[in-house]
Amino acid sequence: MKPVNVGLLGLGTVGAGTVNLLAHNAKEIGRRAGRVVRITHAAVQNLDKPRECPTDGITLTTDPFAVVNDPDIDVVLELIGGEDDAYKLVMAAIEQGKHVVTANKHLIALHGNEIFAAADKHDVVVTFEAAVAGGIPIIKAIREGLAANHIEWLAGIINGTGNFILSQMKFEGADFAEALAEAQALGYAEADPTFDVDGIDAAHKLAILGSIAFGIPLSFDRIYTQGIRGIHADDIAYAEEMGYRIKHLGIARRNDGGIELRVHPTLVSEKALLANVEGEKNAVMVYGDAVGPTVYYGAGAGAGPTASAVVADLIDTVRIMSVDPTGRVPHLAFQPDQITDTPILGNEGFFCGHYFRVQVADEPGVMSQITGLLAQHEISIEAILQKDPETAGDDALIIIVTKPVIEGQMMKFFDSLDDLPYTRPGLVHMRVAQFED
Repeated sequence: MKPVNVGLLGLGTVGAGTVNLLAHNAKEIGRRAGRVVRITHAAVQNLDKPRECPTDGITLTTDPFAVVNDPDIDVVLELIGGEDDAYKLVMAAIEQGKHVVTANKHLIALHGNEIFAAADKHDVVVTFEAAVAGGIPIIKAIREGLAANHIEWLAGIINGTGNFILSQMKFEGADFAEALAEAQALGYAEADPTFDVDGIDAAHKLAILGSIAFGIPLSFDRIYTQGIRGIHADDIAYAEEMGYRIKHLGIARRNDGGIELRVHPTLVSEKALLANVEGEKNAVMVYGDAVGPTVYYGAGAGAGPTASAVVADLIDTVRIMSVDPTGRVPHLAFQPDQITDTPILGNEGFFCGHYFRVQVADEPGVMSQITGLLAQHEISIEAILQKDPETAGDDALIIIVTKPVIEGQMMKFFDSLDDLPYTRPGLVHMRVAQFED
């Protein structure tokens, strides 16, 4: 059969890794795809820059639209990242009837609804496995492997930089700034780490996972997002003492009021699989009503793992190029006319446990007053500690983990706690995850 010509946009770390993987495993890829898959054109910023991959047989240009508009290109592979330019290039490719493969979670999370509608209109596919969790095939797992299930929840460590930082704080006793500096020195974190440490990168990925799990539109702007800058080494130690570890999780979960989409620091039982994922690794748990809990673990970034997902998408794209569009797997798992506008809950509707640390006057009866106040708000206690604070004085630290409760109820308790004369400013609050076995 006629070879499939691929136009590559971006020849950085992932682009070079993709070229290398296609060259190294060319025979195996051809056997799986049924046709030769070759990159014939690539858009780069600098024609003279040394490359980490062979470019023999690849026409290089600084004009990405020249690649998209080339009539001999069958598939456009978008690896430039960002939003505006990538969006224009992807939409131009779709309008010309070309299939698209992308690793751009930012693009899909913000513009996926429009992109997929255009792709359906022009009978092409847009594949995006590499946009979430690097080399872990989590999108295919949910969209295809678990298609028979009613997905109840998913939770994952989907940003390796944040996980590395928390691991360093736990094992090395580093504070946040020290752990971030080490992540930057090792290349895990960018010079501007905002997207990673403030949860934005994880929220992009959770928007995609939540959509394919529940059949809802991509809803990045509705995700509750909290980063890890405020995590203190003391809280890591207190959580450990009570049998928990702190992880930065993306969670998508059904409850009676709608769907929770949230990214935040989370206490996880030390016995849970996610609690034991360390360093820059990613892991996602998915709970289906028929299969129960399933876990997906591996490298969430890097040239090799990401290229693995990109090339897998290329193979899938080649396989379906001649398939009737009505027989293709839907972009967001559900048929387009079956996407539902299920309510996305604000944080007041979340149902989960809570960790809080509060400094109080060390006086008789204070602990019983706090536990009594919890009882008044119908909040049950899972674990409790009392510690001496670092600051001098006649104060104590109270650390409590609650059982699951609607968050709005918890916020009312915090308001009441704040009004008491013996509590000090600076309450620390994090959520707690309970995973079904």
